[in-house]
Amino acid sequence: MGEQDPSDRLSGDQPKEVKENGTGSFSQFSSNVRAMVRIRQKYLAMKKRRLEMATLSSQSFSSSRSTSPKVFTFENLYDPITSNPAFPSKKRKKRKGRVLYPSSSLRAVPTKERSRAKNCLYLLFIIVFLQIYNAIENLDDHVLKYDLEGLEKTLKREVFGQQEVTERLLGHLHDYLSTYVHNKPLVLSLHGPTGVGKSHVGRLLAQHFRSVVGDELVMQYFVLHHCPTDDDIPKCTKSLDSHISEMVTQAEEAEKIPVFIFDEVEHMPRELLDTLRDLIRPQNNNEYLNAIYILISNLGQEDITKFVLHNSSVAVSGRPSLSQELTPWLHSYLQRHHMLFLEAELLPFMLLEKSHVMDCFIDEMSREGFYPERSHVERLAEELSYYIVGEQEFSHTGCRQVVAKVNLL
Repeated sequence: MGEQDPSDRLSGDQPKEVKENGTGSFSQFSSNVRAMVRIRQKYLAMKKRRLEMATLSSQSFSSSRSTSPKVFTFENLYDPITSNPAFPSKKRKKRKGRVLYPSSSLRAVPTKERSRAKNCLYLLFIIVFLQIYNAIENLDDHVLKYDLEGLEKTLKREVFGQQEVTERLLGHLHDYLSTYVHNKPLVLSLHGPTGVGKSHVGRLLAQHFRSVVGDELVMQYFVLHHCPTDDDIPKCTKSLDSHISEMVTQAEEAEKIPVFIFDEVEHMPRELLDTLRDLIRPQNNNEYLNAIYILISNLGQEDITKFVLHNSSVAVSGRPSLSQELTPWLHSYLQRHHMLFLEAELLPFMLLEKSHVMDCFIDEMSREGFYPERSHVERLAEELSYYIVGEQEFSHTGCRQVVAKVNLL
């Protein structure tokens, strides 16, 4: 046999050694390469398929929910086996999406149940309002029984030069008579010089209250008349105590307020003042608390006259009235006289000017049937004496001599 061609040896007719060594290693290497190529092709095919599926899913998601944002996840990218429909895969749990209400429809608003407590609260408000309104109406009805409007007209018509005092007097009476139940009596103390109208106001008050509450519930007490001597003081004290007790008891039964008017208090002995203070003090029973006491005196009249004459010429804007300036001093003065005045509201009367005296003449002449001629009235007023302060003239005796002058006509 001859020598073989080298190409024939490469084509398969090599010796056994070559097949075992060179040919075996080459076939193994080529099989590995082919496996790697198949794996790469398969990977590229799977990658292409995943991209196509991702594109289809994104298009379907964007077409179904065009208004919702796109969400990118890495679940399908790193799960090639489960994403391939050729391979069986486990059932994945579906994620629960958010519930979105469509913008074209309205949400179902829950109905609110109305609380019954609100109705009860409204009813309570109505009841309280009616009670308050009824109480105010009752107060007005209680004041109407005493006809304070008629008393105001009488005082304005017959009392001259004391407008401030009469207004304060009516204010105290209105506040006290607005209700029937009180925690203390009303005590009013009228002070001023002679002839300024204190006793006249007392007579007008007595006349008015007798007409509205009856004669039995109004007492007008003149000290020099009811208790003229010092020997009568024990008897007067006992009589005054029993009389006031009977009147307040009777007034309690009739649900009215009695009125006690004491004139000439400057002449009242200390024993009577002590008895009166014991009756006025709030420690007494309920029937003693519903009463009006009016004290009339000319205590401190000299100092009142000096104060008015000294301060009448001084006119300062914003300055309080002379009556308000005089009240603190009068309080301290009267407390030194007796502790009874601690319980009282002070109403100081001022001096009367010449124009006020002329009004007194006109009123008295009309009562007596004389025609009040102006020149005649001026001539009668000139016969009286006056304090002259600047351009103002204040009468020494007020209107006290007017009646006597008219009686001589």
